[in-house]
Amino acid sequence: MPNRKKSDFLKAPVEHIDIRRHNTVMLVEDMEKMAFSARELARAAGIYDAMLRDRKCSIFLCLAGSIFSAGLKKVVVEMVRNNMVDAIVSTGALMVDQDFFEALGFKHYIGTPYGVDDNELRSLHIDRIYDTFIDEDELRVVDETMREIADSLEPRPWSSREFIGEMGRWLAKNAKNRDSVVLAAYQKGVPIFVPAFSDCSAGFGMALHQHASPGRHMSLDSAKDFYELTKLKIEAGETGLFMIGGGAPKNFAQDTVVCADMLGFDTPMHKYAVQITVADARDGALSGSTLKEANSWGKVDTACEQMVFSEATLAVPLIAGYGYHKGGWKARKARNYAAFLEEAGQCAESCACGFGCK
Repeated sequence: MPNRKKSDFLKAPVEHIDIRRHNTVMLVEDMEKMAFSARELARAAGIYDAMLRDRKCSIFLCLAGSIFSAGLKKVVVEMVRNNMVDAIVSTGALMVDQDFFEALGFKHYIGTPYGVDDNELRSLHIDRIYDTFIDEDELRVVDETMREIADSLEPRPWSSREFIGEMGRWLAKNAKNRDSVVLAAYQKGVPIFVPAFSDCSAGFGMALHQHASPGRHMSLDSAKDFYELTKLKIEAGETGLFMIGGGAPKNFAQDTVVCADMLGFDTPMHKYAVQITVADARDGALSGSTLKEANSWGKVDTACEQMVFSEATLAVPLIAGYGYHKGGWKARKARNYAAFLEEAGQCAESCACGFGCK
């Protein structure tokens, strides 16, 4: 076999599906008259539409899995831009290695898990995410940019929400591709939380930052993250969860109800909940644990909950597209919870309760 170059593999970019172009309302409503997964998906779409129409409800979007590399990034961008989500809890890989990566002008490429030698890919600095390829050398640019942002910050503990806000500020000036979740969220005041933030390029960049400045550096405060998201839940009151995948983002958002109770606030369970997952409930793992199970912990109300056992690239465009074309979001106003958290943080030190004054 002749020696191949990186360009032989990185040819066709992954294209992100645009929910504005595909009206899924009739399809989903016809699925409601079917059975099995089709009916469950239709019910989930109806619950998401109910969240959008409930003027008291704030929507938390939870994201896990490599869904942006797979072509779902623009779905979330449009959800943010059109007030279809009020806060995001995500993995670091999605926000940094995939979204910020593309905002720098880089791309994910259509690949294959079949007939390729991963040793050859490694020798060419190509990383594989199942059937997509990404340039490792370009990913290192993300690592260095994370270090650059960290170097510019005050040496104190930061929440991931604060740091991602700085990423959005940086993109507002420097983005080459402005279809970015981080940038759209910064512009709309939608806070993004990443409970395991060091598990991505941000972690590499911050490690480089701390290595170069051992006595004076910024750091991440995961407890501050959880406290901030709990503040947001207390402020919001009535909430709905739209969860793609599971893992830490799922539990992080659900646990705010319990934390609020422990802080002495009478905060309701999440009123609505939809989860799209391929995980199985039988092994007790978090990603597959049912929303009814979450009710036993006092986290999720069972009146309006639905599990959809489907791979995200199939289900998300149908459900999000249904919510978009039904138009319930048109009467929603931006919550700008990022500004609320900034104000709460600024006055918390002088507030007797420690929570922050309104």
